[in-house]
Amino acid sequence: MPRLKWYVPFYNVTLSLTPFQLSGDVERFLNIMHLPLCTLIHVDKYTCKQDYKNILKHINIKTNSMAQKIITFANHKGGVSKTTSTASIGACMAMKGKKVLLIDLDGQANLTLYFIPNEDEIKTSIFDSLVNGVPLPVKHIRENLDLVPSSLEMASAEIALTNLLARERLLSNLLEPLRKDYDYILIDCPPSLGIVTTNAFIAADEIIVPMTPELLPLKGMRMLDAFVTTLQRVKPSLRLGGVFIARFNHRKLNKVVEQAVKERYESITMNTRIRENIALAESAGSGKSIFEYDSNSNGAKDYLALTEEILSRNQ
Repeated sequence: MPRLKWYVPFYNVTLSLTPFQLSGDVERFLNIMHLPLCTLIHVDKYTCKQDYKNILKHINIKTNSMAQKIITFANHKGGVSKTTSTASIGACMAMKGKKVLLIDLDGQANLTLYFIPNEDEIKTSIFDSLVNGVPLPVKHIRENLDLVPSSLEMASAEIALTNLLARERLLSNLLEPLRKDYDYILIDCPPSLGIVTTNAFIAADEIIVPMTPELLPLKGMRMLDAFVTTLQRVKPSLRLGGVFIARFNHRKLNKVVEQAVKERYESITMNTRIRENIALAESAGSGKSIFEYDSNSNGAKDYLALTEEILSRNQ
């Protein structure tokens, strides 16, 4: 009997199924996991035969395209340029014609303030969606660039989410209706490895880690490695997709740490490093991306190169 390939985006797995399996075994599996049959996406290139068409009609399979990639920027140490990187890479992708959604999960709301300096404009935030289940409050901020804002309430999210059912998949569920609308969804995490960051990891296709070239962030990578390994039991496809150095200068320690990172994460270390640059710090409080604030700065040049490297890896 011929088989077709079907994709389950919630778990990032592809299944090869016969009509009998599609209407039987998989239906029971999805019901157990509380997922609708329309979660399946047909990925075969050829036209279905009539018997498959009848099944598709019966169970209403989706054929919408999805986000090309959901990337989480994470490091449980603060001050390593997570927010600056999320904002700058997202803005650069948008400039290149990619449709991008930024998600701010940090209680400090720095990514939100990066683009919306006036806090009074934010009536609903990611907190309301995670805790109360309201749709994500997507705000259009630039051409090709949207943002789901955070708020100071997110500082209490760890407590508020504690007793919620399937709390580690709340963000995944909220993003599912939006995936088809974007080429990239970029998530900015808080500097912790709690339930909020777990949500960001489970929702992601890959994790990219910005780090400063110092000894403590390097040692802290072991904890992040262990965290990813633990979550792979829940989502086997989860992986570290990239590591890059931010706030680099030519001091001896920076070069030593950079070399140690390359040796430990050889296959995923980005070639681009972000040089220490005052324009990056200044742009954060201006309501402008680094490319709008000073397109000739080293910061703009470095994030342009890093964005191009990320895009090339995903082609």
